[in-house]
Amino acid sequence: MDKVFAGGRLKRLRQDRGMSQVDLARVLAISPSYLNQIEHDARPLTVTVLVRLTEVFGIDATFFAPQDSARQLAELREALPTRTGGGAVPVADLQELASSMPEVADAVIDLFRRHRQVAEHLETLTDSRTASPTSSPHELVRDFFYRRQNYFDTLDRAAEATAKQLGTRRGEVRRRLRDHLNEEHGIRVVQRSMDDPADTNELHRYQSAERTLYFSSHLQAGQQAFRMATQLAFLEAQPLIDDVLATEPWPDEQTRQLASIGLANHYAGAFILPYTPFFAAAERFRYDVELLADHFGVSYETIAHRLSTLQRPSLRGVPFIFVRVDRAGNISKRQSATSFHFSRSGGTCPLWNVYESFAAPGRVITQIAEMPDGQRYLWVARAMTRSRGGFGQPAKTFAIGLGCEIRQAGRLVYADGLNLDDRTQVMPIGPGCRTCDRPRCPQRAAPPIGRTLNIDEDRSTFVPYPLSIRS
Repeated sequence: MDKVFAGGRLKRLRQDRGMSQVDLARVLAISPSYLNQIEHDARPLTVTVLVRLTEVFGIDATFFAPQDSARQLAELREALPTRTGGGAVPVADLQELASSMPEVADAVIDLFRRHRQVAEHLETLTDSRTASPTSSPHELVRDFFYRRQNYFDTLDRAAEATAKQLGTRRGEVRRRLRDHLNEEHGIRVVQRSMDDPADTNELHRYQSAERTLYFSSHLQAGQQAFRMATQLAFLEAQPLIDDVLATEPWPDEQTRQLASIGLANHYAGAFILPYTPFFAAAERFRYDVELLADHFGVSYETIAHRLSTLQRPSLRGVPFIFVRVDRAGNISKRQSATSFHFSRSGGTCPLWNVYESFAAPGRVITQIAEMPDGQRYLWVARAMTRSRGGFGQPAKTFAIGLGCEIRQAGRLVYADGLNLDDRTQVMPIGPGCRTCDRPRCPQRAAPPIGRTLNIDEDRSTFVPYPLSIRS
């Protein structure tokens, strides 16, 4: 067993229960001085003490598992780029804050987010573009899913139970959903004709007065099933959705409604690809996305998104990061069950293989990438194009990326033939140029925040933004 230092969490747990160190030490059959050393991380938790703690407080031992604070650390570096008097805040200090006082770190990050929103609002007002805040409801909802590691147990289990109750099988999900909506809720499913004016603007529309769910003629079978399952969530799982929403203070009704749609979509994905059989297939196929897409008859993107949600406590899959990126570097979808950090200050890293995949649409490209904090990931990327059909119709091209920590990579078929320990195969990437600490990166598009540039009219460098050594 690795040494577990969890003094901060133990102290908060003790204080929440209203116990003194003497009281808890007596229950654990250890001395108060020994407990004091554990709470100050001078001594690790032993197996004996850990077992007693789980019995005394009725908690799972994973409560004291080492927390991966890489995500917090990256966000802290954005929130606290410099210290009073100049110079960057030492990484060691930020690491100490993230590991020892995660609640304080979260409070600092939240304060920075509010500060940024106010600054953006002020910038908007002074530009006289609009009087509404620029903080995006979509960003707030993404943060909500990000904090929950893209998994909602009650919704996931309810969707799986309903799918089992309806007797859905591979290849029959759409038909069973159509029949169930009609038989239990009196809802008709109608596909619009291509000459219907609404067909060019709407993927779907539910007319509650008519009890009719309209689909665009451009929706494929899997997309139709997903829309029907989402409608089923609003009809049968709304109380569960409301319970999840009640755990979060929403700034306005628009953001709450957007989160409600996201949770309904989570339910839909869990209905179409029920957790237990999907997890079993993912393990059997070693997370081969293309094989899974063929097996379940859904799209590559649907499989990749579902893989990023396999975090049921008793049946965990590989913790994935899921992204959908366009050629310009805009991330239109992002979910993560890991500590991987998406920067909000500037674009993403151009050395990331999701951009390389645009040069070879339809081909899966792998990459072993290392973040500035030393954490390594195996990334799998594939570019694809969607078109509504017809000559001259605009198409959407984007890349789907799936990443996992290198310690999980052996479970993936994509690791076959790769030497995961070979440092020469590792590509150094970063969360984004403005928050990346790689001073010698020739691809840097912007200087890092909080660092002083070394401007010298008598010399030039291969590095676009040379930094001062003192910064």
